[in-house]
Amino acid sequence: MEDIGNLLHGFAVALTWQNLLFMLVGILLGVLIGVLPGLGGANGVAILLPLTFSMSPTSAIIMLSCIYWGALFGGAITSILFNIPGEPWSVATTFDGYPMAQQGRAGEAMTAAFTSSFVGAFVAVMVITFLAPLVARFALKFGPPEYFSVQFLTFCSFIGMSREPPAKTIAAMMIGFALAAVGLDIVTGQLRMTFGTTELLQGFDFLIAVIGLFGLGEILLTMEEGLAFKGAKGRIDAKVVWETWKKLPRYWMTSLRGCLIGCWMGITPGGATPASFMSYGMARRMSKDKDSFGNGNIEGVVAPETAAHAAGTSALLPMLTLGIPGSPTAAVLLGGLLIWGLQPGPLLFVEKKEFVWGLIASMYLGNIVGLLIVLTTVPWWAAILRIPFSIIAPVIVVICAVGAYTVHNNLFDVFMMVVFGVAGYFFKKLRYPLAPLVLALVLGDMAETSFRQSMLLSGGNVSVFWSNGLVGSIMTLALVLLLWPLISRGLGAWKQRIRAAEDRAA
Repeated sequence: MEDIGNLLHGFAVALTWQNLLFMLVGILLGVLIGVLPGLGGANGVAILLPLTFSMSPTSAIIMLSCIYWGALFGGAITSILFNIPGEPWSVATTFDGYPMAQQGRAGEAMTAAFTSSFVGAFVAVMVITFLAPLVARFALKFGPPEYFSVQFLTFCSFIGMSREPPAKTIAAMMIGFALAAVGLDIVTGQLRMTFGTTELLQGFDFLIAVIGLFGLGEILLTMEEGLAFKGAKGRIDAKVVWETWKKLPRYWMTSLRGCLIGCWMGITPGGATPASFMSYGMARRMSKDKDSFGNGNIEGVVAPETAAHAAGTSALLPMLTLGIPGSPTAAVLLGGLLIWGLQPGPLLFVEKKEFVWGLIASMYLGNIVGLLIVLTTVPWWAAILRIPFSIIAPVIVVICAVGAYTVHNNLFDVFMMVVFGVAGYFFKKLRYPLAPLVLALVLGDMAETSFRQSMLLSGGNVSVFWSNGLVGSIMTLALVLLLWPLISRGLGAWKQRIRAAEDRAA
């Protein structure tokens, strides 16, 4: 009952006219960011984060989170109308969404996508509402060993569960750790890897790195590919919406399965992209009409969109309760909280109740507002895509530069943004994942501090990480995930040997 009372107070905070205005602006900017390939939720939040420094933390995080919801909605528009995924997690939506548009069913496909997105996000917000306070109360008992074990589990989860080769994930993560180590050592007071540059005394600014890696890097790659927009026209009227809504209840099992997959992949650092593909694959495997998938089956739109939104929203739960981001966008939002002087974790629910519950309430409102906006404004967003990318790209680059400069009002930051942008371009060209690098850059300092505090407490004995059942089980699970690629390879080889032996016996 106390949590419900806190949520009602959160609605009172979120329903002020200023926060409602920021919510509307955030949704509109988010849909625009989601529609434009070359941007995305993490990129948009990173680029626009400096513009919120003069706002109160509550209003700023509401606006930024609504940018994220809008980007989740917007990615489906380009996938269905133009066969161009506006977001990585929208790739699975193109498999059936674009064929539906080619058959003259674009309105039906987009209505199904937006409604499924709303359902997935709504279920995830309910999970956050009722689960976050419990996780936060439990986490109040954590000490340095427990915090390091959770952070170590997060790093190992990215290695064990990533779709990318483990070697590339580890390499990207190590670069992130190296960047996080630059600057003043908080324990000894010594300078590390500054090379006599005074601008690096405080280390690499997280926000500058993210703007370059995500925003500028993606634009450089998109410009190289010579992206052009050609596709079906989008229009949704009330009749199409109503007819589609009457069809959707028959796919309730697909939606429920997508919500479960999405929430699990969001809370563990799996991410929205694997969740969307997993949900699509499960829907196809369990469908009675498997052959219709890829040819305009509405279930092929419902499954990935539900899972992607559930994963993208539930990724905020570990960020708020433990300070562990479950996605690149959650990592950017975590950086924003730290800039505003807020420490994500269990104490946030005790010391900043108004902020936390105002944010959770805004998630409910933001999703409702987002659904209404995208259902009524699709033709406008489709028209924006007719603008040549040669005009859009320079505008985005200028926005990135302005965002980088306003962090410290320093041209050195703009230079570093360009360096990170070029690095992001090569990372994408060589197919190295950026999410592990960003995660290590954000959590590197915190993980190092927790580890060194644990070593001081134990006199340098690593057995402190198995000193009780909680920390020992988390560390053991982390090691299993770290070695999972080798374990799965060994299991696969063992199964092949058994099959070969059975074939020889037969």
